[in-house]
Amino acid sequence: MAPHAEESVGTHTGHEDVQHQQENERNMPKPGEYIQFDHLPAGGPLNRWSHFMTRDHDYPGAQAMLYSAGVPNKDMMKNAPHVGIATVWWEGNPCKGPFRSKTCCPGSSTPLVCRTASPWARKVGCWDTMAGLHILTTLIVGMRFSLQSREIIADSIETVTCAQRHDANISIPGCDKNMPGVIMAAARHNRPFVMIYGGTMRRGHSQLLDKPINISTCYEAVGSYRYGVLKASCKKQSGAEATASEVMDDIEEHACPGVGACGGMYTANTMATAIEAMGLCLPGSSSFPAESPQKRSECERAAEAIRICMEKDIRPRDLITRRSFMNALKLTMVLGGSTNAVLHFLAMANSADVDLTLEDIHRVSEATPFLADLAPSGKHYMEDLCNVGGTPAVLKYLIAVGLIDGGIPTVTGKTLAENVSSWPSLDPGQTIIRDITKPIKKSGHLRILYGNFAPGGAVAKITGLEGDFFTGRARVFNKEHELNSALSAGLIKDEEEGQVLIVRYEGPKGGPGMPEQLQASAAIMGAGLKKIALVTDGRYSGASHGFIVGHVVPEAAVGGPIALVEDGDLITIDAVKNSIDIIEASGIKGAAGIAAELERRRRGWKPPKMKPVRGVLAKYARLVGDASHGAVTDAGGPAW
Repeated sequence: MAPHAEESVGTHTGHEDVQHQQENERNMPKPGEYIQFDHLPAGGPLNRWSHFMTRDHDYPGAQAMLYSAGVPNKDMMKNAPHVGIATVWWEGNPCKGPFRSKTCCPGSSTPLVCRTASPWARKVGCWDTMAGLHILTTLIVGMRFSLQSREIIADSIETVTCAQRHDANISIPGCDKNMPGVIMAAARHNRPFVMIYGGTMRRGHSQLLDKPINISTCYEAVGSYRYGVLKASCKKQSGAEATASEVMDDIEEHACPGVGACGGMYTANTMATAIEAMGLCLPGSSSFPAESPQKRSECERAAEAIRICMEKDIRPRDLITRRSFMNALKLTMVLGGSTNAVLHFLAMANSADVDLTLEDIHRVSEATPFLADLAPSGKHYMEDLCNVGGTPAVLKYLIAVGLIDGGIPTVTGKTLAENVSSWPSLDPGQTIIRDITKPIKKSGHLRILYGNFAPGGAVAKITGLEGDFFTGRARVFNKEHELNSALSAGLIKDEEEGQVLIVRYEGPKGGPGMPEQLQASAAIMGAGLKKIALVTDGRYSGASHGFIVGHVVPEAAVGGPIALVEDGDLITIDAVKNSIDIIEASGIKGAAGIAAELERRRRGWKPPKMKPVRGVLAKYARLVGDASHGAVTDAGGPAW
């Protein structure tokens, strides 16, 4: 049984102020696990870490370089705290495009030296929807670099914050791996910290389809296009009928009308809302659109927030707690968030030394209703949610009904409940967030499955629209590109007996990099295929929906049962019993017979040759752990 398995998942009450915590009660990085840096005690000067670099003439070369970097005078050199601004910015995608223009440097009344971390962090944030399109070889696609960028981001921020002896950090992430990456780094360096979410993209509009569209429309439209069912709802301005190719052109040109993260309740918005529920960013950060005036105002207010954190000695590990993770999990279930959140929560908890397991996620899902009509399974976008009150209004409602713990501390120095108390309540006429007594689904949509197919666990995204039970014959693909090729050729069709499409050797080690199966899942939805479930040891995009199961552990590359499945085996997925099992293998039924057949197959199985064997993905494959523990590369333990 998991740690705390008997603990209630209900809310806690009471006002907690980290100022009153005893030092020995705080969750601090353990000596010997992280390098310990000398720092001044709390309650005095704010340059607690940088003081040891700028005092007297101990490090004249460092001070000379700081003057060169823009420190204006000796008083600032000796007394001003150094706040690193870590921005995962680059020009190559809209998720991170707005970061360069944002300002979170304080005014002249706030004695801080802001030094951007962008030279080392700006280009490490992969954009999944673009990475998935870059065919590097027949076996390796750009998406394989995406998940490991989370580790690079965390490593980069930890490296510069510690090496430069920064006194605090403000991080500005955008796409989905960015958010957990900056939180993991904050848990490691544990210096005062505020996150500013880059913001969501506004929804697009297709004239030919006559409806709102977004990035996921592009992928689902490909399935419709390849299967000959993509049709315009309106004629062109000339009065002529639009071809399917012209509809695709219209979608591609208008799905992403500006900068910001993908606009549905996909992984970026899932992680941003969850982190706001944990108290690690300012109220409203997760729902303000990237190009809104509110987002610029938030950036300006971040300077005061980081000063409060420094003055009150509010550290990331004071906020990254089991209580705050319960809030994050509950809000993710309420909003219908991404399966990737499971990976990222586990990884964040690992970095912060917080006990969090798949069993905890299962228990929260069982006890939390699904309330939000948000894409990908619903029709609304984050921009729409912002217009009816945004994340603060949702949190205010969930605190009022006793689902969210409003007593947790936050970066403002106030509790979560205090942060949202002055915000408007949800618009009474809104249709995005249902009343808790009238849920879309009484329990959460993220299901943790176990069985002889996934002894170490798997994660399913089942909103209830797909049903709760599926049985079908296995059809096995050894890499995602094999399934994509079959879909492109129109070879996957609905059959009278259901099909379980299995994509394997795409786990953290086997991928390597655990790529998202967005193209396949979206194409299946767009083609209108109904009698299909998709299962993988890889993962899915937050935009994926349908009857999908990912994160299968053990993965195929290490010889998990998913590596032993053959075409025609009968697979059952039960989202009520939370199970995934092979119930017939080579015509053999019964648990003992199936176990014997799988053992026979194992004797003839050989692990695939690792590809690549050099470079960052090879290094990642050697270090990374399994998906059920967050696919982390720093699980601890000696190197020799």
